[in-house]
Amino acid sequence: MDSALFLWAIAGVLVLAGLAGLVLPAIPGAPLIFAGLVVGAWADNFVYVGAWTIVALALLTVLIIGVDFWATMFGAKKFGASKRAVVGAVVGSIVGLFLGVPGVLLGPFVGAVIGEISSSRGSIQQATRAGFGATVGLILGAAVKLALALSMIGIFIAVRFVR
Repeated sequence: MDSALFLWAIAGVLVLAGLAGLVLPAIPGAPLIFAGLVVGAWADNFVYVGAWTIVALALLTVLIIGVDFWATMFGAKKFGASKRAVVGAVVGSIVGLFLGVPGVLLGPFVGAVIGEISSSRGSIQQATRAGFGATVGLILGAAVKLALALSMIGIFIAVRFVR
């Protein structure tokens, strides 16, 4: 098998796994997409996709990782959550990664609810509202992550194939 074709196959697998990782727990989506695009550039000896494009893709990768944590906190804060609820949502997100899809979906909610209840002003109604905000943030974050990931792929395609 031609080495360039082999590298393109690896690149495709990495990008597809990365796209799945944007929504599935415990799969580092953005880093896998980035790795796949770098392997794709490598397949062509970096003739089309050069250092500046790789740097731009790396920055988008870091941005996606940041959005992952920021979105849950933003959603909880927007719905009036206390600092403990925001911390609880982040902790719930991290713990939820180890509990599969239900953990990813419910982790921020449960973490925010527990954090809000543990605060001095935490009523059940306010705790539920904070948990809902964390969940909304998680969903919005997933949409932003997907948009940024598709931008990464679009930039790569434009630089590599559009002349």
